[in-house]
Amino acid sequence: MASYSRRILPCFWKTTKLLTFEDAARRVPCRYHQELLPTRNYLLPETVEEHRKSELSKHPELPPSITSENVPADFRFVYPEFLPDPQYDRRDSIRERLEREDMYRRRAVIDIPEFYVGSIMAVTVSDQYSPNKENRFVGICIDRGGVGLRAFFILRNVVDGQGIEIMYEMYNPTLLSIQVLKLEKRVDDKLYYLRDAPQEHSTFPFDMDPIPVPKGSTVPVNKMKVQLNPRPWLERWERQDLQGVEDLKLEQRFYDKAAKVAKPWEKYDLMKWYRENTNEDERDSIMQEVHQRKRLTDIEKSKRKTKLVERKR
Repeated sequence: MASYSRRILPCFWKTTKLLTFEDAARRVPCRYHQELLPTRNYLLPETVEEHRKSELSKHPELPPSITSENVPADFRFVYPEFLPDPQYDRRDSIRERLEREDMYRRRAVIDIPEFYVGSIMAVTVSDQYSPNKENRFVGICIDRGGVGLRAFFILRNVVDGQGIEIMYEMYNPTLLSIQVLKLEKRVDDKLYYLRDAPQEHSTFPFDMDPIPVPKGSTVPVNKMKVQLNPRPWLERWERQDLQGVEDLKLEQRFYDKAAKVAKPWEKYDLMKWYRENTNEDERDSIMQEVHQRKRLTDIEKSKRKTKLVERKR
């Protein structure tokens, strides 16, 4: 039987232990390693239930008139960031509840109006390097996404012949005001193709006056089609189903390649639709909660305004 020589091998945190080369080759765990390595983060079910029953999980008492109101049908399109992530491996019920509470508190301080992709908006943020400590940017919303506190939107404008795009976090505390100058929708969910369009479609004056929309009216849909500049483009727009773009006037070989990589069967894939959307019952319960908290916030804001008016008198 072959004899193995012994050698001092380094262990965790400058501790040493006599190990044979055979043990080292087999990677036998050292006793010191097991004692010094930290244990995995683990919460007992009792601890989790205590957090679930804490004060953070309790909602304020709502008047009966608020709880009995029905939720408008378009509420999930106005507040899509309140819906949870459809990917279940990225979800946590406690985190989602805490994020919604933070979002309610933030909306009680700043007015976040209704807007969609295609709306022209003006955003004012705090900037310590600006002379008046504020910075205002006007642009068209070309994208809106994210869930919870990670919700964002992107504005685009052309300044001095250069396209400028700024992504804002919707619930960032540095946002001072969000104003919708022109409320409208576009036929496409994203307007990134404006990067390859003439600059006139992305140019808006910073002193633009807001265009009011009558209360109770439907949101207008802008069906304007944009003619893109000649190739090269930033993306292969012929491979995307764009409704707001005119005929691209490309050679037939481009459309043949687009047909080869197209996936027309995805619109019939029910599992794909299920993975990309949340449960209908859960969505309705969350929208009911959002509607109730919004009504309560509106009542509190109206009380504050009446108090300010009374103080001025």
